[in-house]
Parts: sequence; structure tokens; C-alpha cells
Amino acid sequence: MISLLAYLSLEAPAYFYHISLMKVLITKIVLIIPFSNSLKDKRRVVKALKDRIWSKFRASISEIEDHDSIQRAVLGIVYVSKDKHILDSMVNRVIDLVDETYPGILHNYEYTIEHY
Repeated sequence: MISLLAYLSLEAPAYFYHISLMKVLITKIVLIIPFSNSLKDKRRVVKALKDRIWSKFRASISEIEDHDSIQRAVLGIVYVSKDKHILDSMVNRVIDLVDETYPGILHNYEYTIEHY
């Protein structure tokens, strides 16, 4: 009696094992908040954005750098999907949401899509 795994390894074509089924979007967003005069002001803006992004897209989001800076915040956003087009669309929609919610605070963003 041959196991299922052994059977698959004998019968499956070589390219079968190189198909990535999971894609992970990793995004870094840099915000400059010029109207923030204290950490409390900054945290209010960051929390509002984090809550809005999470409630709309259900993406994992956290402040990842510059915790003690009054006017600068760096957010990390991670989202998992099997479709690269969904992830590309997600980046654009998140950036649009940031621009609509707080116009002018988006300083820079970068993203990558990892395949697993």
C-alpha cells in the first residue's frame, strides 16, 4: 500500500510544487502630521486611521517606527490573499483612504508582495 504523499510525489508534475498559493502584501506608510503638537494629537490621528483601515479592509496594521516622534508616524500593513490583483487593488484603496481621511499627511509609501 502506497501513501497518498508518495503517490502524489510520483504522479504530480514537477511544476506542481512551485505554485505559490499564498501571497502576502507588506506595506509601509510614512505619515507626516504637521498639525500635531503632542504625542496625544499624533496618537489620535494614528488610532483613527488604524481603526478605519481595519474596519474597512480587515488588514493587520500597526505603528512600527517613530513611536516618540510628535509629527511622524510609520504604519505597517499586512494582508494575505491568493490573488495578486486583489493585493494590488488593496494598496491603492488603502492609500486613497489615507488621502481622503487626512489630506496631505501621506509622505511616502512602499510595498512588496511575497509569494509562499
